[in-house]
Amino acid sequence: MRKPLPAPDPLLRLQASITARDDRLLGWLYDHGLLTTDQIATALFPSLDFAQRRLRRLTVLRAVDRFRPNKPDGGSYPYHYVLDQLGYSHVHAQRGLGPPRRDQARRRKQSLTSRPDLPHLLGGNQVFIDLAAHARSHPNSRLDRWQPASAFHDPGVFYRKGGDPQIMARGPSGLPRPDGAGVWTEQDRAVPFFLEYDTGRERLDILTEKIAKYERLYAMSTWAWPVLFHLPSARREANLHHRLTGTTPRAFIATTTADLRAATSASPADQVWHLVGLGAGRRRLIDLPYNDTRHDQEFPSRSAARPHGRAS
Repeated sequence: MRKPLPAPDPLLRLQASITARDDRLLGWLYDHGLLTTDQIATALFPSLDFAQRRLRRLTVLRAVDRFRPNKPDGGSYPYHYVLDQLGYSHVHAQRGLGPPRRDQARRRKQSLTSRPDLPHLLGGNQVFIDLAAHARSHPNSRLDRWQPASAFHDPGVFYRKGGDPQIMARGPSGLPRPDGAGVWTEQDRAVPFFLEYDTGRERLDILTEKIAKYERLYAMSTWAWPVLFHLPSARREANLHHRLTGTTPRAFIATTTADLRAATSASPADQVWHLVGLGAGRRRLIDLPYNDTRHDQEFPSRSAARPHGRAS
């Protein structure tokens, strides 16, 4: 009697079905924790319906999992997608990281569903999603890199050859912990940047303390990237600029607001960034100043990023 054929390996079945777009999505979920259906559709798909069909397929294949948080006033939010265990296995195989823990997906999902600052994580991710969406309709633009906050949490991550060795001893408490970082490219120019996503719940003193940490980083190293503060309102932006009146930051600090972007339907790539101490006009992201020519070689590697921790 002929022996039955062995069941197909689920990971091989998944890998046989994966597209380049799926690869990008799974990598984003690995690095950045979670994304909503709308975010995924906006950045990667021609329509919401197309995205929903593909996400259902990836869920069946156990590449992704999803949950739907309840709203405080009733109802629920859109589906939030995270990696399922086979998704972790696929990303680890792609990046040469070795097999993931058997319970990695369960532990990660539990951490994300219980974190109190979920809107902060989603809001910071949205800035990068909007850049990726902008690139889809502007062929000469692209989001070349998108690093999570966790890529900058380890001591010594900011050290570069030629910098002050004391930067290694300061540890994360004395240096900035950005909510993300990226490299935005248009034509033949690329601009690296740090992102600070502000929900308006912190005191302004906290924001100025963050700026002081970037000042310290710039004084001790060759890092000289613009720091983007994405603020909720024009009032919040005006108050922050007022706090910084009379100062000339070593760091390039640029601000924009959710209100401004919503009113003008503007992308973060558009002319929405107000530089502290450098005039009242606004600039496009690609036109922000920086003087670091080493960002391509010394950008923290994506494979080194841990699963997303709590935001600073």
